[in-house]
Amino acid sequence: MIPEINYWAVAIATVLSMGLGALWYSPALFLDRWATLARIDMTKRGAPVALAMLVSLAVTFLTAWVLAGSVAIAWHFYGGGYLLSALVTGVTLWAGFTAARVITHDVFEGRPSQLTVLTMGFELTTVVIMALVIGLWPPAGTV
Repeated sequence: MIPEINYWAVAIATVLSMGLGALWYSPALFLDRWATLARIDMTKRGAPVALAMLVSLAVTFLTAWVLAGSVAIAWHFYGGGYLLSALVTGVTLWAGFTAARVITHDVFEGRPSQLTVLTMGFELTTVVIMALVIGLWPPAGTV
């Protein structure tokens, strides 16, 4: 069985996540802190930004799509409200996969704990925004 997915919600969740990333890692919020903690010299040219943005767009869409499918499966299994299913599923997947993996990698790579917190804060905020969009706009005919 393929879960019902509202692709418009997935697309909007993707766009909002990309917008959040642009704001989160902007000079207005955490760019300087992130660059310092990650030991990135902002004066040096790195990889082409266009490639990084395309990769980010693709994996962000994948995240939103997987979340939407997981929400549909959880909602069918547990019942209840679709929005609550989306939020609980999103936070659970974030904790069990994203946060757990980021912590593991950062510990082994010797990254500062403040960088780990900054990264996990962004990822949690992204997942909550995605879950809100997906939960408030369920696939047609499901709710």
